[in-house]
Amino acid sequence: MGDHDRLETAIIIAWSAHFHALLGPNTPAPAPGTVKAKILILNGADDPFVKREQYDTFKKDLDAAKADYKVIEYPGAVHAFTNPEATALGEKFKLPLKYDAKVNAEAEAEAAKFFAANLKQ
Repeated sequence: MGDHDRLETAIIIAWSAHFHALLGPNTPAPAPGTVKAKILILNGADDPFVKREQYDTFKKDLDAAKADYKVIEYPGAVHAFTNPEATALGEKFKLPLKYDAKVNAEAEAEAAKFFAANLKQ
């Protein structure tokens, strides 16, 4: 199930955070006011698994749904930037995967802020 498909699930939860998310089509797009969850997406800006059109469609759907969301894209980071084993796996399977300790720390800090702010509510 792609993150876009998870928007239906987000309708019934309070908040959701996704690291290096795969953004597939959301069919049908959520209706305005139906996405109640606060959403945080933390992605590598150079992740070849997520195309710019997917980001644009994803954001358009969330805007139309009047969702409370934040997308942070980390320049230079690719897919699996939070996984310390990603670089070796990428080399082994010839995939564009790479661990990035600096971006991982930044993303973890953003997620911690997001969770702390939303757990207070």
